[in-house]
Amino acid sequence: MANIFLDTNQIFDLVVRKPELGQTLVEHQVFYSPLSAHILCYTESVRIPSQGVIDILKKLVCIDLNSKILNQALLGPTTDLEDNIQLHSAVEADCDIFLTSDKKLLKTGYFGKVRLQSTIS
Repeated sequence: MANIFLDTNQIFDLVVRKPELGQTLVEHQVFYSPLSAHILCYTESVRIPSQGVIDILKKLVCIDLNSKILNQALLGPTTDLEDNIQLHSAVEADCDIFLTSDKKLLKTGYFGKVRLQSTIS
């Protein structure tokens, strides 16, 4: 069992594009940032309350977006604040894997001890 952090694009996959992703995550502890829930609901014009979103997200662990994570994210490692918040949230959750389809992030390979990858192998 691994601790896996889902980048926002993976939350979109899980909720909207590829719900079968959930089957590959069943045996793992899965984390996300509340920022991802906000982006998902805003982008997809999800009307709240949404039982579907609630049912999926309650199976995951939400990492609090706090001033420590924000202050670290403002310093990097990338020039994209949202990416930085996600990466620092994964570290805060002591994750082994950061699951993303962001090609730019995947090129970095690791952030601290967190391995960035596009699939669960």
